[in-house]
Amino acid sequence: MIFLTEQAVTKIKVLILEHPEDPFVRLMVRDLDEARLSYKITLEDKLQPDDEVQEVNGLTVGVEGQSVSRMQGITLDYQEPDGFKFIHPEQEGEPKFDVFNLN
Repeated sequence: MIFLTEQAVTKIKVLILEHPEDPFVRLMVRDLDEARLSYKITLEDKLQPDDEVQEVNGLTVGVEGQSVSRMQGITLDYQEPDGFKFIHPEQEGEPKFDVFNLN
């Protein structure tokens, strides 16, 4: 399951109004290299048979079949001027660090 912030839903709905021929949101993730991922958001006229589909606040969102396991728990956000951002959930068991400014 993925999550969308209210800001992301609002922005996507605006984009769909501008492109009514493509009413579905499709998300994918790919490896750029060993340390970086590339996320892709597209508006499409239909979803693919292997997509995992969910309804989110009036949007039909499909996650590409081979991306499903890597998108579990991710939140899609939208903020001006940066645009869309994928936020990973904190991994259980990972150490958490607090940063303090000592100056």
